[in-house]
Amino acid sequence: MFKRLIAAGALTALALTPSAIVAQEADEAVETAEAAEAAPAAPRRFDPINYNLQEDRENILVLDLSNGKRVQLRLMEQWAPNHVQRIKTLARQGFYNGVIFHRVIDGFMAQTGDPTGTGQGGSQLPDLNEEFNPMPHIRGTVSMARAQSENSANSQFFITFYPRFSLDKRYTNLGRVISGMDGVDAIVRGEPPANPTKILQASIAADNLPVPAPEPVAPTTTEITPDMLSSPISQ
Repeated sequence: MFKRLIAAGALTALALTPSAIVAQEADEAVETAEAAEAAPAAPRRFDPINYNLQEDRENILVLDLSNGKRVQLRLMEQWAPNHVQRIKTLARQGFYNGVIFHRVIDGFMAQTGDPTGTGQGGSQLPDLNEEFNPMPHIRGTVSMARAQSENSANSQFFITFYPRFSLDKRYTNLGRVISGMDGVDAIVRGEPPANPTKILQASIAADNLPVPAPEPVAPTTTEITPDMLSSPISQ
């Protein structure tokens, strides 16, 4: 009797059609997918700022400014990978070279990254989806500027002079100044400034670009008046 039961089970297994096998495999695939969806997602990492200028130089943005200062900013890939990659791409293309700080509000921030200098321009690359994160906007934060849409950041960014926590989780915080904050403090104020501070060169520290030559200073001219022409020559 036992041998008959085994034989019957074997015959049943052999009787499974290819379509039944496919259906069984499909059910197993669905169960696996559902189990994967039910599993909790890995938490995002928000590593602290590394202030060592000799480490991870691939993620240090270097700004040589027209005020003679060199500012270095740590870009945090863990916080905002797509925005960091955008800044690095544009810097290596020379996009930011010669661009002014067009909007500089005392006690708030200095904004740049628009080659038109109007605040309305950007790069030819597509806009980025937001990467808002819980990292606070404190003094020296570098964050991405955007239009009204949350997914409209492109090339413009700003550096905060003082903490502004109202910006948290509304603008993509992507790093912080780790050297040369005095150069940021010296950026000329205005919207736009009458004599704006300019980025002479933006580069990535790993590329080891030298400090660029300073801009030539325009010679000052004195207006000649008729009185000056008729005045006696001093001995």
